[in-house]
Formats: sequence, C-alpha cells, structure tokens
Amino acid sequence: MEQVKSAIKTVTESISDLAVKKDEKKTEQNKSTPTKKTVPTGTSVSKQKASKQISIRGIPMLENVQAVKKTFNRHLHFTVVKDRDVATERDYYSSLAYTVPDHPIGRWIRTHQHHFETDGKRVYYLSMEFYMGRTLSNCMINLGIENDVDEALYEMGLNIEELEELEMDAALGNGGLGRLAACFLDSMATLGLPSYGYGLRYDYGIFTQKIEDGSQMEYPDDWLRYGNPWEISRPEFLVPVQFYGKVVEENGKKKWIETEIIQAMPFDTPIPGFNNNVVNTLRLWSAKAPGKFNFQLFNAGDYIRAVAEQSLTENITRVLYPNDNFDEGKILRLKQEYFLVSASLQDILRRYKHSKIYSNTSKPVDFTRFPEKAAVQLNDTHPALSVAELMRLLIDEEELTWDQAFDITKKTIAYTNHTLLPEALERWPIDMFQKLLPRHLEIITEINLHHLDLVRQKWPGDEERLKRMSVVEDEHKVVNMGYLSIVGSHAVNGVAKLHSDLLKTTLFKDFYELNPEKFQNKTNGITPRRWVLLCNPDLSDVIASKIGESWITNLSQLSQLRNYVNDEQFVRDVQRVKLENKQRLVDMFKTEYGVNVNPTSMFDVQIKRIHEYKRQLLNCLHVITLYNRIKDNPSKETVPRTVIFGGKAAPGYLTAKLIIKLICNVGRTINNDPAIGDRLKVIFLENYRVSLAEKIIPAIDLSEQISLAGLEASGTGNMKMMLNGALTIGTLDGANVEMDEEVGRDNIFIFGMTVEDVDALRKKGYKSKEFYEREPELKRALDQIRDGFFSPEDPNLFADIIKHLLEWNDHYMLLADYAEYVKAQERVDQLYKNSTEWTKKCILNIAASGKFSSDRTIAEYAKEIWGVTPSDKKLPSPEEGRPGMKDEGEKIEPTQPHVRRQDY
Repeated sequence: MEQVKSAIKTVTESISDLAVKKDEKKTEQNKSTPTKKTVPTGTSVSKQKASKQISIRGIPMLENVQAVKKTFNRHLHFTVVKDRDVATERDYYSSLAYTVPDHPIGRWIRTHQHHFETDGKRVYYLSMEFYMGRTLSNCMINLGIENDVDEALYEMGLNIEELEELEMDAALGNGGLGRLAACFLDSMATLGLPSYGYGLRYDYGIFTQKIEDGSQMEYPDDWLRYGNPWEISRPEFLVPVQFYGKVVEENGKKKWIETEIIQAMPFDTPIPGFNNNVVNTLRLWSAKAPGKFNFQLFNAGDYIRAVAEQSLTENITRVLYPNDNFDEGKILRLKQEYFLVSASLQDILRRYKHSKIYSNTSKPVDFTRFPEKAAVQLNDTHPALSVAELMRLLIDEEELTWDQAFDITKKTIAYTNHTLLPEALERWPIDMFQKLLPRHLEIITEINLHHLDLVRQKWPGDEERLKRMSVVEDEHKVVNMGYLSIVGSHAVNGVAKLHSDLLKTTLFKDFYELNPEKFQNKTNGITPRRWVLLCNPDLSDVIASKIGESWITNLSQLSQLRNYVNDEQFVRDVQRVKLENKQRLVDMFKTEYGVNVNPTSMFDVQIKRIHEYKRQLLNCLHVITLYNRIKDNPSKETVPRTVIFGGKAAPGYLTAKLIIKLICNVGRTINNDPAIGDRLKVIFLENYRVSLAEKIIPAIDLSEQISLAGLEASGTGNMKMMLNGALTIGTLDGANVEMDEEVGRDNIFIFGMTVEDVDALRKKGYKSKEFYEREPELKRALDQIRDGFFSPEDPNLFADIIKHLLEWNDHYMLLADYAEYVKAQERVDQLYKNSTEWTKKCILNIAASGKFSSDRTIAEYAKEIWGVTPSDKKLPSPEEGRPGMKDEGEKIEPTQPHVRRQDY
C-alpha cells in the first residue's frame, strides 16, 4: 500500500538524521520484527505487552514518539503533579488523556478560523442524548497518532490497552438515539461540515446497571468522578434561561416577566474528523445557579437552606432521564428539554450576529438571511420546543413580526422522527406548560391556529381531521410535541425506508397528506472509524490487504470484497480474526462471569435496550426450547451455542426488568446443568455500554434483530454487527429490510410476519392462546416458566410474563412468530456446521454493508435537508501557515489584537 510504503520511507530518512545510535538500533529492530517486542528492563511493568501487528494505522514515527514521551512526562509532572515513583495507573491514564488532546487543539482553533472566514452555512444538531463512549482511542485513530502513542507508552513501560480501560464511558445516552448522534458528529467532522452538536452535560449519565441475584439494580453513573480532560469550559458564553413568570402586554408587545433565571454554562469537547485536520465542537450545557448561596442563612447556622436553592437549580442537568412516573419527574424532564433548546438557540443566534458579515461593521443584523446560515436539526421530539423558542427569540428579543418569525423558523428547523410508538411522541399537559413556560404556550397556541386554518382550507368542514391534527389536544389537555415539530419544520424524515413509509401511512398520515413535500427518508448509518477500524483492527488489516484503505471514508468500497469470497486464504484470515476476537471474549466471560465458554460455539447475540417490542423474550423462549431438546436427546449431535444478552431496562419499566430476571434465571439453570456441558450457555452482560459493545461486536456470529415488524424505526446495532462479519436473523423491520436488499435473501435469515401480516392478524382477531395450544414446544416452555421451573425459590415469580402472553393477548405477538423463528434458527444451525460456507456469507455481509455508513447518511442530510456541501478538502495542519506567519497554508487575515471574535 502506497501510504504504508511512504511512511516506511519517512521513518528511514528520519532515522538516518539521528545521532542517538541506541534509538537507531531499536527502531530498526522494531521495523524488522514489528509484532515481537520485549518489555524494556528496569521498568515497572511486570508482564509482556500484548502483541500488536503494524496495521493501516501507520508506522510509528520516531520523532513523534519522542514528542509524545516529552508531552506525557510534562503532564505527569505539571498537570497531575506526580512523578514515576508515586504515580498510579490512573495518574498515567490522566497524563495520557491530557497528552492526546494537545494534538487536536491547534486543529480545533484552525477549524474555527476557517469557518469564520468562509462564513458558510453551519449545521446545529440538537439532541438530548450523545452516547459518546470513550474518547481516547477514537481521537487517536482519527488523528492518526495511535501507533506513535502506543510506541511511546511501550518505551516507558506502560500498556496502552490497560490505560484505555481506565477511561469512563461518557454515557450521556440511553441507546441507539444517543449513539446515532455520536456517529453523526464523527461523520460531520470527517465530511468537513461546519457543525456543532448541542446537548446537556449531565452530572450522572445513564445509570450503572448491576445484576444482583439475577435482577437489575441501578446505581449512579458518576462519569465525572475523575474529571473530564476532554472538555473545556466556556464561562464567557454563559446563557440565561428563564422559567415560570407571567406574560404581560406593553405597547402592543408581549413581555415575559418575573421569571426564574438559571444560567447555562457551556462545556466544549473536540470532535476530530478522520485524517482531515477538521475538529468540530460538541457543546454541552450545565445548569448553574444565577447567584451566590444565601450567606446570611449560612451564618445563622441554617446550612441546608443556604445552599438548597443552588442545589435545586442545578438539578436540571443532574441526571439523564429522571423517572417521569411522577409529576416532579415530568416537570424536571420538560425543564431539561427547554434548558437545552433555549441555551442552544440563544448561542446560535449570538454566533450569527457575530459572524464575519456583521463582526466589524455597524450593519444591522438581517434575520431573513438566518436560514441561509443556520440549519437546526431536531434529533427526535425532545428538542421540539425549538420551534416555540426560536419564535420567541425572534419576536420578543429581535422584534420581528409573527409572520417573519414563523417563516424563518420553518426554513431553519428540520425534524427527525425515531419511533413509530405513539406513546413515544411526547405530550405535555397544558397546565404544566402554563405554569413553567407561559409565553411558549401562547406561541404554540398561535402556531396551532395558523396550522388549523391551513387544514380547513384544504379540507373544509372536516372537523374530525381538525381534531386529529391539532397540536394542542383540547380533549386530553396536552400539547403534542411531535405535531409541533412537523408544523414548525421544513423537512421531516424517518430513519429507514420502511419506517419513513409507515410514518406517511400511519402515525403522521394526515400531516403527509397536508404537506407531502416535507417528508423524506434518511436511513441511519454508523461510523466505520469506531465500529471497525477502532474495535476490530485485525479485520481492518485483513480488509485493507485486499482493497486498500479508501473504504475507511468511503464504505461502499467494501463491495470489492465480493471478488475475494472464494479466495481460500482470505476466508481463512477472516476465520482467524473472528476466532481470536471470540477467544478474547471467552477470557472475559471466565474472569468476570465465572462461565467457561467454548470459543468455537456459535456466539448468538442480542444486545440492545430491554423492551417488550424488541422481543428479548422470544429469544429466551428459543433458548428454553434448545435446552429442552438437549435434555430430551442428550446423545444427539447439536451445534454448540453461547447465547449472549445485554441491555438496560428503564428503572420504572417493571416488565422489562422481569424479563432480565427470567433470562438470568434461565441462564443459571442451563449453565449449572452438567448434562448440558458446553453445548449451550447463556450470559447476560452486566452494564452494557459503548466500550463493552466494542469488545462484543467483533466476536459475534449471529445478530438477533427480532422486533415485531413495524415497530423498530431502524436499528444501528444490526449494522455494526453486519460490518464486523455477523450474520443476521431478523424480521422484516427497520433497517433489516434494506440489509436484506443489499446482501440478498440467501445471506440473511429472515423470518416472521411482515407489517401487512401483523395488520391482517390484528384485524382478524389475534388470539395468543391458539398458538400456545398449537405449538407443543412453545407450550412446554411457557408452562415451565409459569410453574416455577426456573424460579423454584418463588414459583409465581414470572406470573406477570405469562399473563402478558396469554391473558393479555401478547401485544407484541411473540407466540405468532415463535414457530418460524425456531425454524429459522434450525437453518442457522445447518449453515454453521459448514464453517467455510458460513464465513463466505460473513464476507458477503461485510461487502454489502457499505450503504450503512453514517457518512452516506450525513451526506444525504447535507444535500437534501441542510443545504450544505460536504468537502474532502484537508485543512492545513496547525504548524502549516498559521495566520500571520510567512508560510501561510491558506489566506486567512490575522485577527486584530483589539478585536475579539465572538463566533465560537
């Protein structure tokens, strides 16, 4: 590969200029035997560093290695304030975590300068969740410095893998919604789009899940316990956010007065693109009390009351997703959503008012051009208040007319829907709105009247339609935030073709008929940088050995792998990588779960949020069926399976938590049955999160995507597993439909009812008990659950599960799909027996996964919704042509010392 050859040449030339013979010799040895290293003598490391082959990530440059060591030691001494005699492993991690961000800082500043000078349209992505995971490895890979850092740490006697494990996941998300947002940020930076992510800096992320006696227990996720070296606070951009108060009219203008003010403090995190010197920004808001604590109360000895107001104020960003089973939780959730929206939009308007065209002139700000310079994307309904808040800011603060403000708002905002479940479209009580956000309720009411006038014009006299389409639902006394998002946006998109089609024919049918031009599809995607290059470097190397490296930023290039599906050596290489990944997982199972797993068994995996519609319970019924078959015929040859579950249930979702308990109890029974041996094992992964997914996904053989057809919007876990060479068993739901189209029906295990079948069966009258009586193996499994076979200590423990399936008629139709699911699993077994044919289908799945890159998704958003153009232009590196230097990489005028740019 040309890139690697060039890197080797550079290393050789660099070494010839160095006088230190010892370092010369060591580098030459490393080049000749890159996968065999011995730990330097005299270090504190007692065990050999894990062998790492030189990969497409590049050859370590000696001068870069020395620079990393120098910077690392500087941070150890001057930031952590320790020396090697007293430093702990966490101190070393902290030093590394401060060393790596030094690399993107210059690029970050250069990116801001470039965006200011070019003054193009900027994209603002608003999301309540950003499930970023760990930053260290991802940052090193995108900057191309991982091997330099790896080598530097090795020479100092430290193990990069061990230090990486000390980083806390930034778990500011619950699942696919937040992880998608994180992938999108990566792609926006890689495509050179001027963009910002806006979210909340929760003190505690999604809870830490502990499985205690088979039950989920929730504990705080204190991800900031050791600080966050990746973020930079920006107190100069503190923003006031108002709540409560009342609305009065003065001189014909509405004024929101007597409000409670909470300050929003921004914290910025760099988002580096892949190998293009672009570093965008994720800005997270933290709630701060507006003033000092009550010193008089404190001196009087009333310490609790003295700080109570500050504590209550800062609760807004204390926890991700407070339990909203109670009114206090609902109010806090609505506060969170408005806090995000108001702080972000005020920040966006400030940046527009200080953009290049207005920064050095007294020219009045023309807000009619605002949609030409800003695109605001709502990630689901949580930021729906953006519609009302942007209207308020334009009318009340910038003194535009109502019609002007609404026109600007619609042209600026676009809305992504992520669910077909009606209950997931947030609906807030009117009385809560009236109390918390009185001005916004007025604006929403006006928007609704304007909207209903348009409905009347198109369908005069259709009162039922008016009632159905009203944003303010008078009957239920609520505001429908999904409807508000549609009315206040110029574009509405689903996240998979099937999902987008169903939005138009079911959930938003009336709105589609009113404005069909608004509705689009943008099938979700994943970033290949994290989800194969980072988490599966060996597979990345095998792929690059055949087709080069351009696939890293153009995933469609993977289609070339079809040419190698009959290449015996390539097939063996893919098999080797998979087995090595599985072996690492086996070691983890033994260490952390005390379960011995056969690495050659099929790794059958379902890892996602625990929810009835995702049907982990159907998978569990199949596991029980397998168990019964082995018990009935112990001498019969079976394909060994290790069935792996992972995911969190919402703390207040008792049925989902009971499903976790059932899975764990079934696993306890099976794993401790000596008659089963290693033919069947069941493991529930505790505290599933991004960093754990990065270990699991490269080892998966079979990906379970078995939701009831018509309920999963898209799914992205299915894409990650496909990209890493897993085969999929699934229904025709979400993105499975497009995966089936891309890879071909012969290379995916599709089963079960289609959306049309589900609708037809519901109309006919679904009776779950008929399926229970019809299928003997299903009946036996359910009877075992009902009779306490898996819970002898409490035979009635799972009674509610049986009630859901039989007495309450199995809303998610597990029983209707059971028989086909079992047959599909039998087809899986037959194929797995032929390892070569199985691997060939794995290769075909990898080759067909090109469509599911978030780069492709973001490019479509950019062109068809945001009106911006992706760029493959690589910005100059920080040391190249800094503004004001003689050798300018691009003509950027130096900032005058007396003028401070405020467009950050």
